[in-house]
Amino acid sequence: MKNLSKYAVIGLLAMLLGLTACGNSKKETVDNRQANPEMEKVHSEGEAKEVMLTAKQFDALQMEIDTPKMRNMSGYVETNGQLEVPPQNEATVTTVVGANVVSIEVIEGDKVNKGQTVAYLSHPNIIEKQTDYLDAYSNSQFLKKEYERQKTLYDAGVGSGANFQKAEGEYLVSRSKANGLEAQLQQLGINSAGVRNGTIYQRVPLKSPIEGFVEKVKVKTGQYVEPQTDLMEIVDTHHVHADLMVFEKDVYKVKEGQKVIFNVQSIPGKELTAEIYSVGKTFEQNPKAIHVHAEIENKEGQLIPGMYIQGRIQTENTQTVAIPEAAIAADGERFFVFSAEKEGEDWSFKPIEVAKSTKDGDWIAIDFLTEQQPNTKYAYDNAYYLMAEMKKGESEEHGH
Repeated sequence: MKNLSKYAVIGLLAMLLGLTACGNSKKETVDNRQANPEMEKVHSEGEAKEVMLTAKQFDALQMEIDTPKMRNMSGYVETNGQLEVPPQNEATVTTVVGANVVSIEVIEGDKVNKGQTVAYLSHPNIIEKQTDYLDAYSNSQFLKKEYERQKTLYDAGVGSGANFQKAEGEYLVSRSKANGLEAQLQQLGINSAGVRNGTIYQRVPLKSPIEGFVEKVKVKTGQYVEPQTDLMEIVDTHHVHADLMVFEKDVYKVKEGQKVIFNVQSIPGKELTAEIYSVGKTFEQNPKAIHVHAEIENKEGQLIPGMYIQGRIQTENTQTVAIPEAAIAADGERFFVFSAEKEGEDWSFKPIEVAKSTKDGDWIAIDFLTEQQPNTKYAYDNAYYLMAEMKKGESEEHGH
């Protein structure tokens, strides 16, 4: 009997110690949560679960919030190509006379206006052309006066017809020579009126034929350049467009007016749209494909001719609700997205079950299993992080 009482006392003490430890554990959990206000708050109300993030956590995770998009997830042709500009929006700066480059006024990447001076040339040949013009002009003026004198005499009947015709011919030849030399000076950008007044220009300007950006500078200061040498290349990027290649098997699907969705590496994560305005009529042989040109509708960022692009030509117009793949988290064989709502300074995320459908790149078509409000916003990324935090919160709540 005494032994039985002894065991009963020991049992009661063990139960008291267990209850005390459990109480302390719960107290520590509460204390820890109060001491760390940054911790996610996870709670369960029946079937509704919620993950709370503070503003600091939201920013640290770089959360992206948006409504689902309507996208064409099928009925398209995969294509690639590069950015180009029409021929009329590219220009080469050349010289019509052999000369030395004495000054370069621009560098690659500079914006230039039409008619802006980009370099200066100088050479004895340029000075010689000016003196030749001055001689020809002066001689033409002399012969003009002689022609007018002979014409007056001939009209009065006191001059020889032969002398009049000779004076007329010599004047017309000299005038043509002077006009030809004046045209050459105009090509060089030299003011012929200044030369007639006695000014001889030591250097001549080279001017940009179009507005745009300096793409290449191919000469150096002091370099002698032959006539028609390419000195610089200017490109006007205002009319940059998508030049795409479509393979033979897909040509019959493509036509003018279709939409193109594409991206470039200079704007990561951003999709650009374009509309086809020209479909080539001849095949390139390597690879066998045709050129398709599309006008870009939402130009932004650095779009530079020659950039590689990848895109899709929409051949059908079937739209469906889609969301980025990073917005979907799996729980067994079920899939969830997280609705997002701001509560004060914090953010509330609730799991919404969906059914996955077609995948297109980083986007997946989805169907909501329950009706959703049309303007509801969802987390576009970090879905697996939110799912893990929700699971962690459930395990903590059922720990005791």
